Amino acid sequence: MKQMNPPRVATHSPFRELSLRDIVTPFFRRRRMIAIAFFAVFAVLIALAALMGPLFNSHMEILVNRERQDPLVTTEATTQMLPSSMPVTEDEINSEAELLLSSDVLQEVVLANGLDQQNGFSLTDWLHPNQTRDERVARAVRRLAKKIKIKPVAKADLIDVRYNSSSPQRSYSVLSSLAEVYMKKHIAVHRPTGSYDFFASETQRYQDQLRDAESKLGEFADHNGAAPEVQRTDLAQQVAASTGILYLAQQVQAADAQRVSSDRQQMGTMPDRSSTTRSTSAADLLLQNLNTALLAAQAKRTQLAMKYEPGYPLVQEAEREVDQAREAISAAEATRYVTETSDRDPTYELLREDQARAQSDAAAQRATATAAASSIASMKAEMVTLDKQALAQHDLQRDAKADEENYLLYLSKREQERTSDALDLKRIANVAIAVPPAIPVLPVFSWPQIVVIAFCAAFVLSIGAAYTIDYFDPSFHTPAQVVDMLGIPVVVAVAKKRA
Repeated sequence: MKQMNPPRVATHSPFRELSLRDIVTPFFRRRRMIAIAFFAVFAVLIALAALMGPLFNSHMEILVNRERQDPLVTTEATTQMLPSSMPVTEDEINSEAELLLSSDVLQEVVLANGLDQQNGFSLTDWLHPNQTRDERVARAVRRLAKKIKIKPVAKADLIDVRYNSSSPQRSYSVLSSLAEVYMKKHIAVHRPTGSYDFFASETQRYQDQLRDAESKLGEFADHNGAAPEVQRTDLAQQVAASTGILYLAQQVQAADAQRVSSDRQQMGTMPDRSSTTRSTSAADLLLQNLNTALLAAQAKRTQLAMKYEPGYPLVQEAEREVDQAREAISAAEATRYVTETSDRDPTYELLREDQARAQSDAAAQRATATAAASSIASMKAEMVTLDKQALAQHDLQRDAKADEENYLLYLSKREQERTSDALDLKRIANVAIAVPPAIPVLPVFSWPQIVVIAFCAAFVLSIGAAYTIDYFDPSFHTPAQVVDMLGIPVVVAVAKKRA
């Protein structure tokens, strides 16, 4: 007995109380369908669990604090510190939680772990066969944002982060990458960007200026001396000494001129030489030679007289030689040699030497005075030049000192920023990984748990399906339904025979 489209409107009692029989009857009436649905759902869930593999959960906890205080970024010489730390507010914790789920952070995590590359069959790839790499990355970021569970811990400055994956290594790798990228992002957001580069460039600029100023000082020293001011002081002392030498030379020169005049006057009143010894002696050597010549002339006369007559010319010539020798001997005997020795007068010589010495000293003193005067004029001109050089050197030293002070200032600022960057690299910030991620060993659900969950889900779904199908079934199952729905009394009810 069937009615194809019953109006399902009660004619006699629109609201009839359900009995226990009414509740239990569909269960027995649809027991075959319940059994089929139960085993089908149970088998599908077990198959899906087997295909998907075990699910591993990795988690970490992030501590939000205010332990680190960076100096203010300023060009002032004094270091300004931030005020003392305040308790962490809920808004700050929520800000850090939102920072964890920012798209750029998740994108780096996706690229670092290759989450955009699906291994095996993927429904998304099947539905979008011509998608670009950017689209795959965007979809992977969206999936990752859904799978990462972030929850602030109640009454604590902690943020709990969890991620489930079929691979324990991937669960750990994703959270490790997330922690690393998040720390970089936190540091980049909470610290001014480019501060170290700014101070480094300024430090380099002032270092170059300092080197240029020092180079100019070196060139100035090469051309003009190392210390013009010290040289000027030394020259001033030398000018004073040279002035004294000039005055002394002029005095000595006047004294020497007076000495020369006095010596000349005294030398004019006395002879330049005086006799010291006088002696007389005969010409003994001359007499001896003349006697020898006389004997020779007499011997010659005797020889000629023996051969010739006394009137022979040769004999007469020999006589004349003998007479001449005798006359010469007579004259020699009458001759006396007087030996007289004279010498320079000592007083005259002393005066002459003193005059020469005085003239020489006077010439030397004139030369000394002339040289001293020239040196004084030259040194005074040099002192003027050194004054100008000292002023120029002071200007260069002032510029070098200013560049050095600026260089040291920006160097200290650069070191402060370098220290802050080093703290950033060491992950020393106002957030810290309190509980680092670890590779999970046990899955989230074991096979007994999966079987129990699959059993419960299959039971609930099969019962729900039975009651749903029974509710939407248009056929009449009991005579009471015929009476209630059609208002027609039932005479005989025949049960439906199963084939």
